[in-house]
Amino acid sequence: MKLVYVSAIALTVALSGCASILNDKTQAINVSSSTGSDIQGTVNGMPFKAPGVVSVIRENKNKLFVTETEGCTKETIVEKSVDPKFFINILSGGSFGSSTDYASDKMWKYNESVVIACKK
Repeated sequence: MKLVYVSAIALTVALSGCASILNDKTQAINVSSSTGSDIQGTVNGMPFKAPGVVSVIRENKNKLFVTETEGCTKETIVEKSVDPKFFINILSGGSFGSSTDYASDKMWKYNESVVIACKK
């Protein structure tokens, strides 16, 4: 019976990805304007106000910040990249862990801060 529990735990650890364990489903991005002024808009359809921290869902897509504030760039794209934890997982966890990271979208990350260009 003890062997069954140990096997179940080992299997769970082997099938879970490193980024899936260490990363949340969302990521916080610090958003500000180049002039320091208040701005508002949407990111992938969700409203935001800045300066401030915006929570975005990690996914295999770039994030599109659409600004409604006059004098600011209307669209700012924040590109996705692969979190380095994913590569550690390939070395330590192999294909099971890395495929879990990919399937859960937790392997993706975005810049920690975004500055939206505005004119004074």
